Amino acid sequence: MHRIVVANAKGGCGKTTITTNLSSFYSSKGLKVRLFDYDEQESSIDWLNSRNAHPILSQKTTIEGVAAHKNYDHQCTRSWMLRVTHDIDRVVVDTPAGTSVSELCSILNQDDKLIIPVMASPIDIKAATRFIHTLKQQKLIKEKNIQIAVVANRVRQNTLIYYSLEQFLLSLNVPFLTSLRDTQLYSKAYETGCGVGDLKINRAVKDKYQWAPIIRWCESKIQKYNQDTKQMTNAQVHNIKR
Repeated sequence: MHRIVVANAKGGCGKTTITTNLSSFYSSKGLKVRLFDYDEQESSIDWLNSRNAHPILSQKTTIEGVAAHKNYDHQCTRSWMLRVTHDIDRVVVDTPAGTSVSELCSILNQDDKLIIPVMASPIDIKAATRFIHTLKQQKLIKEKNIQIAVVANRVRQNTLIYYSLEQFLLSLNVPFLTSLRDTQLYSKAYETGCGVGDLKINRAVKDKYQWAPIIRWCESKIQKYNQDTKQMTNAQVHNIKR
């Protein structure tokens, strides 16, 4: 079992997009996924409900959703709801906007992978700078062996602000995995409970390709590849197994 946490104190940076598309990818490979949604808006849970109502995906989905922000009654304790059984292959965690570093550290477990999505705007870049700087100073991050990576989200390449974002991400001394383009396909996928990998249209091919570095990094330790995650080929990315 492996956990991937998606977090950024800044809202609107695409945490749910990363969370739902990761969950969808793993489910498409037959892996059993536990999706924890710590956000009171429950955007990831809403996506999963749409997926469960999908005429095709509902028949083969392997995702279990948990509204992790809730306080449950005496008949169902919080610790019981947050448990991870041995049959779970991957855990994906969606966190809310405004999550402090101390709150995030309480969510993180030993050897978790932490993905931080960042958008191309001066406000987002400054917010990410503070968040990542504070995060890297936490002793708990080293003690729990948390691996951190960043993803540029909703980008329009060949623009000045994207160049600034790219230079910023490269300066962080953490892996800069990929850039996900600004496209309505993510909204289309979300509304129907899909990931972009589920869309059987030519326009989604580029987006599927952009996800390969994220999957490589998430799977690098499990599949026992070395630190150069690019050693994992596209064919291996699309043949993830338990």
